[in-house]
Amino acid sequence: MSGSGTDRTKTGMDLAGPVVVLVEPQLGENIGMAARAMGNFALARLRIVKPRDGWPNVSAQRAAAGADHILERVELFDTVEQAVADCTLLFATTARAHDQAKPVVAPEAAAREMGGELKSGGTVGILFGRERYGLQNEEVALADRIITFPVNPGFASLNLAQAVLLTGYEWFKLSTAGALPFAMPERSGRASQHQMQAFFDNLVNELDKVEFLRPAEKRDTMLVNLRNIFSRMEPTKQDMHTLHGVVMAIAEGRKGPAKGGVLDGEQATRLRALLAEHGQGAIRSESGTVRGLARLLRRNPTDAERILWQALTTDRRFAGQFKRQTPVGRHIPDFVSFVHRIAIELINPHENEVIGTDRTVRQSWLASRGYQVIRMQVAEVENNVGAELDRLASMIANRIGS
Repeated sequence: MSGSGTDRTKTGMDLAGPVVVLVEPQLGENIGMAARAMGNFALARLRIVKPRDGWPNVSAQRAAAGADHILERVELFDTVEQAVADCTLLFATTARAHDQAKPVVAPEAAAREMGGELKSGGTVGILFGRERYGLQNEEVALADRIITFPVNPGFASLNLAQAVLLTGYEWFKLSTAGALPFAMPERSGRASQHQMQAFFDNLVNELDKVEFLRPAEKRDTMLVNLRNIFSRMEPTKQDMHTLHGVVMAIAEGRKGPAKGGVLDGEQATRLRALLAEHGQGAIRSESGTVRGLARLLRRNPTDAERILWQALTTDRRFAGQFKRQTPVGRHIPDFVSFVHRIAIELINPHENEVIGTDRTVRQSWLASRGYQVIRMQVAEVENNVGAELDRLASMIANRIGS
């Protein structure tokens, strides 16, 4: 079950509890909220003395929030004496001292007395007074005990539902030995030292690749601190599996296509210039450099490349029709559709002459083989990729129509 509220799939408790007696309640909403509080703690017997707005009451039903089983069994009385006539132990709740020689107890102590009386077969009642001025002296006089609450003496008044809630809570807690409705799910077994070491070795290996453990003289201290972080967690076997997966996902994501995202437009432009310079008549000794630069660009897309790629893969007009950084012969356009024989080139601002010349050569080579090259400005893609996609769709339609 998700969310808050009562889980309808669970069976409610049926406990023989005390009788709640509301004396001349004024608002139906307060009766409903009191019934709701009773339902929280398995109190089912509600008696009402002369409700001001009559009974049944629609407002009470709305405020009860599902405690209809309590409202349906309400007993109505004309006087307090009639409502408590069968009670063998009666408590009166009040926030004011009534100057009566009568034991005063907190809800917890009252709950213990209630439990004993109920076990012996007696009937326990709890009086709750009017919202405006509570119980009168003669009504308190009927009770065997006074219940009052440890509250701020300068602001001691509780509303009706709050008083019912606090009293019901103490009774229910005692009756159920304070059992909580749920506990933390059972965890998998604790991770072994072998499993911890395997994870840690893998983590250190990946950290060394990015030169995290620097400077060298602090490496040992850093490793001890890292190990202690995980030891304090007391991880389970499942925790270790998860953490290992996290480390590998980060490592593989950094190496995989379209996952790096570490280049900004200016960096990408400089790399493209280097790639263009090395690509023009590259000799064998430079071929590794060319491949390395091209691989770096492919694995670390700029924001514009990422935005356009996401748009192309989610827009129904183009989904599955384009590939990113895929070779066409010896050239690698930014995006290519073999279906439509269209290549897309992203133009970064301030590109130099070398990049422009390299792109012209590539465009001429692609055009001679039946590809249409579409140029998109990075700024336009970042500001309004939708408009660029509409332009692309129009070009594809024209190309099909022709």
